[in-house]
Amino acid sequence: MDKLKVLLAKGRIYESVYALLSDVGISIHLPDRTYFPTTNQKDLAFQVVKPQITSLLLASNKADVGFSGKDWVYENGVEDKVVEIMDLGFDPVRIVAAIPETKDFDTLLKSPVTIATEYQSLSRKWVEEKKIDGTIFRTWGTSEGFVQDNEDALAQILIDNTSTGSSLKANRLKICDTLMESSTRMYASKEAMNDPEKKQKIMELKMLFEAVLNARSRVMLEMNVSKEKFDALIAGIPSMKSPTVSPLFGDSGYAVKIAVKKSEVPTLLPKLQSLGATDILEYELRKVMC
Repeated sequence: MDKLKVLLAKGRIYESVYALLSDVGISIHLPDRTYFPTTNQKDLAFQVVKPQITSLLLASNKADVGFSGKDWVYENGVEDKVVEIMDLGFDPVRIVAAIPETKDFDTLLKSPVTIATEYQSLSRKWVEEKKIDGTIFRTWGTSEGFVQDNEDALAQILIDNTSTGSSLKANRLKICDTLMESSTRMYASKEAMNDPEKKQKIMELKMLFEAVLNARSRVMLEMNVSKEKFDALIAGIPSMKSPTVSPLFGDSGYAVKIAVKKSEVPTLLPKLQSLGATDILEYELRKVMC
């Protein structure tokens, strides 16, 4: 099999995917002033590109796998030309339309409006669906400053991505509509998915990513319990399937291991103690394969 060509997007996506690859066991190193990271995997070849063009390159079969926000896949209009392998859940955002806090959306639309946005295609579709009399003004990067409640404002509506909405609030803007929700996802070219060897490698990567992501949301709890309190403890604890149980030295009780969600730990630890668990240990997991 030829090397699997993998695209890494610059910026936040790169940092998130870099950490994921590292946890899987795939190390990459990006030398200064280059766009081709080195790796410890002989069957992988990486290239760093702008996040906006990752899906375009996959759609034209210039690479096999890439990581992109769903928003840019739809902005580029290639959602039917690439294959979504999995949602990594990184950097969740909403693509929203926002206007000045002092304005009413319906009243604003009674006159022609200018829309400031980096998302040209998504904005055109939104304008058509809403039957808005508007023109689209192309922006790059931070765009809140273009939309203000004054006569000198270059635009009356902003379409942009937001995670918390804090930047919009800081600029006295309010959300009036949500165009779509997005997050970082793993995509593949259709050509790669039609190649049995490449498809197998892609699905193996997916399996490893899922194992790491499952582990990030869980911890292992290990505890001891006496024979007398064993049944009550087992009945009261959650686990992914069933707990691991082994007898203690001297037949004095049992050692119990369970994998649980991190979010359950604050309420679970006091409950375990009340059920008779002792010597409770908590430790991180590296990979969890269900």
